[in-house]
Amino acid sequence: MPLDRFIRALIQWQAVDRPAPVRTLTVEQARRRYADSAARTRGGAAPEAVAAVSDRLIGARDGSFGVRVYLPVTDRGRLVTYLHGGGWVVGDVDTHDGVCRRIAAALGAVVVSVDYRRAPEHPHPGPLQDGIAAAEWADAGFPGREHVIAGDSAGASLAVGIALHARDHGTMGFAAQLLVYPPADPDLTSESVTAYGSGYLSDADDLRWYYEQYVPEPRRGTDPAIDLLRADHRGLPPAVIGTAEYDALHDDGVALAARMAADGVAVQQVPAPGLVHGYLLLADVVPAAAEATGRVLAAVEHALTPVAVPH
Repeated sequence: MPLDRFIRALIQWQAVDRPAPVRTLTVEQARRRYADSAARTRGGAAPEAVAAVSDRLIGARDGSFGVRVYLPVTDRGRLVTYLHGGGWVVGDVDTHDGVCRRIAAALGAVVVSVDYRRAPEHPHPGPLQDGIAAAEWADAGFPGREHVIAGDSAGASLAVGIALHARDHGTMGFAAQLLVYPPADPDLTSESVTAYGSGYLSDADDLRWYYEQYVPEPRRGTDPAIDLLRADHRGLPPAVIGTAEYDALHDDGVALAARMAADGVAVQQVPAPGLVHGYLLLADVVPAAAEATGRVLAAVEHALTPVAVPH
């Protein structure tokens, strides 16, 4: 369908003062620009109500990192460990505060948002190890809940890596995966990279730079937590995969859904017609983005709801 009119306006506004490619910035400049952009897209909207929010510190073998815990107003016995997007380099618990509040409210879940240490200071497998530690901490701290491992963009890639680790090491069991516009092919060879890799708020060259910071190129095709299309997904929990129509990573999400389904995973692919990469962060200012966010969360609800078997 046509590009959403609000998205088109954002693209036209951005074109007036086209931002510099991320590879021309320092890491701190890139992080500040991403944070500023996320703050603007909140649009002054009141945050989704939750019962309580607290920041905690988790000790790791080589330091520590933070998590932000959201308690829902209506608790339905769910738990979500959430990994934010941002190319493993930018983004944090503040940029994705609104996303996590929506998840807590929609699913009636405790949400543990992971402030994993980022590349290039902490390249792969550092962010993944932090994500594993955070998910294990959440599982132990909120036992007996349906546990969803979730993330958007780079965070969705981390979420799959955590699910693979949990399956292989038996450290915890997940009830579902929520993966929104995941990067699955580190070589960025899909047709959507060519079609939508420029002029749609997320540039292919920026994606390449993020991969360069996160993982050395020789390792990309050998690690299943990075090259998700070559991973063995057998035995993983049901997955909800959200894709955006005008996204360089659109085909990655479609291909990942197909690969998971071929490996026997129950998959719901939820398209977002007319939208671009990063639509979760646009839900306060773009009505269609709010609707798409609602659809992916409704799909998670469906994955968590037992199907009644007629007697």
